[in-house]
Formats: sequence, structure tokens, C-alpha cells
Amino acid sequence: MDLGKLSDMRSKSLAKPSKAELDKVILFYRFTPLSDTEAIKLWQSQLCESLNLTGRILISRHGINGTLGGKMSDLKKYVRKTKELPGFKGIDFKWSDGAGDEFPRLSVKVREELVTFGRAYQLEVDGSGVVGGGKHLNPYQVNQLVAKRGDEVVFFDGRNAFEAKVGKFKNAVIPNTSTTRDFITELESGKYDHLKEKPIITYCTGGIRCEILSSLMIERGFKEVYQIEGGIVRYGQKYGIDGHWEGSLYTFDSRVVIDFDENTPVIGRCDICEDATKDFYNCVDPSCHEQLLLCEKCAQDQINRTCPNLHRPAIENQLIH
Repeated sequence: MDLGKLSDMRSKSLAKPSKAELDKVILFYRFTPLSDTEAIKLWQSQLCESLNLTGRILISRHGINGTLGGKMSDLKKYVRKTKELPGFKGIDFKWSDGAGDEFPRLSVKVREELVTFGRAYQLEVDGSGVVGGGKHLNPYQVNQLVAKRGDEVVFFDGRNAFEAKVGKFKNAVIPNTSTTRDFITELESGKYDHLKEKPIITYCTGGIRCEILSSLMIERGFKEVYQIEGGIVRYGQKYGIDGHWEGSLYTFDSRVVIDFDENTPVIGRCDICEDATKDFYNCVDPSCHEQLLLCEKCAQDQINRTCPNLHRPAIENQLIH
């Protein structure tokens, strides 16, 4: 063996490794009029690919909505370049820790709506954002409003109902929704009419769903509607378990849930046995998108890992026969 090469190998193996760069995830949106959505799509695709970023970006004539993962330095470059577009200068980027594998690939698409409420034709945006939406409150102002007006304040969940299984604001109203399209039916059902004179704080993961939800509520007669600036992410990062948020936050990536404090209490209950859990499992049928909240023991049974209304009866019927 060449002793020189051996010496080189030993010196390399004993050398102190460089500090690994942190993996991060950014969540962001901006409502602003866009005239050439295809050009924005091409620009964003090329920018993300050049920086080795993965995740999802949606673009519409109303603005941009995205979640990206990558190295901190690359994400900082993305933020800087994206803000160079005048309409995107005011984007509020929310940062959280990542593991480097949150998103399998990059997806940049043009859609009719940034969030599918089914009301694209009603939504009006200008350079300042959604026209007619709720008043923005930062996390401190949220707590101030609750301190001042107490039980009069109503937290109104702007997410899919299953997300609230593992985390929500205390005593929040959880609408019966499985998609954002369901909010129109819920609001027009009359079941929340008794809240129309109360101060309502809408909330969602990063804030984008509430931009639209709050405007829909105001259109339907709710008098005093607020939304949390930066959503649950910003509130949880500021107050952890010491504020009005309780439990974990559901995310639409490989992390599935995140906690804002290492001592976060588990408020989720297994769909089968009701033991404490915050673990979601996909229905075993690959065509099904329903997620089930299960404890480790119950998740070992394949029947439990099927959606109860559609696929579970079919499997149980097969076992009987």
C-alpha cells in the first residue's frame, strides 16, 4: 500500500468535520394581483431548482402560497430573490426546523385558487392583500384581546376538522369540515348565527386560509372578525404551551405533527380505543386520502388502518366470507 495515500486517508478521517448546515422549512403566502401566472411559475421553478429546494408552491391570479424545505443558506437566498418582485416584497416567511426529507420533490403549479374554497369569483385582492378580510392580530394582541374581553372571545378553527384532533385553541369552535369547500355550507347552515355579534378570532396553520375565511364570515354578517397574523405557527413559536394554544400542530408534510415545546401535552385520542396519541396513519387503501388518529397498539391491526365509512366495511366483509 502507498504509505503516502494511507497518511492522507488518516489525516482526512481524523480531521474535525465541518458543522452540518441546518435544514429548515419555510411557510409563506402573499395575496397580490398577478397578471402573468405562467411567467411567475417558470421563475419560481427555476429559482427553487437552482437552490435544491423541494416542496409545494401554488400560484394564482390572487397571489402565491408555498411551503419549501432545504438548507438554511439556500432558503435565505430564495427569500431574498423572491422579495425582489415588487408584489412579493411584503411576504411574511414563517421558519421552522426541518430534517431534510419533508418533501420528496418540488411542485410548482398554477391554480384558480390558492386555497380551494370554491369562491374564486368572489375573492378580491389588491396590493395590500384580501379586500374585506378580518383584522390582523399578532400573537401578543391575541392574548390582549382575550385578557380584555374574556369568555366573550371565540376562537374559530379555519382548518379541516381532523387537524384539530391533535391541537387547537382552548374552547375553540371546530366546524364540521373535511375540505375547505365545506366552510361555505357550514357558515350558511345557521349553526353559528349566535356568534355573529361576538369577537371571533379565526386561525389556521400559517394564516392563509383565514384570509379568505374571515372575508367569507364578514360577508355573511359576522360583525367583528379577526385573524392571527402568521397563524398557529407564529403564535406557537412565541408562546409555546404558555398561551391559549393546546396540543400539537398538524402539518401537510412528512413531519405530520410538530410541537412548540418539549413538554407539549398530548390531547389527541385514538379513533379506536381513545388512548392518548398524536400519530396519524393513512388509510391502507392507496386511493384513499383519509387519515386516522391511532395509538401504536391499534395501528398494528390493518382493519383499524382503514377509513371507517368506505374501506373498512369492505375489508370486514371479506374477512367474514
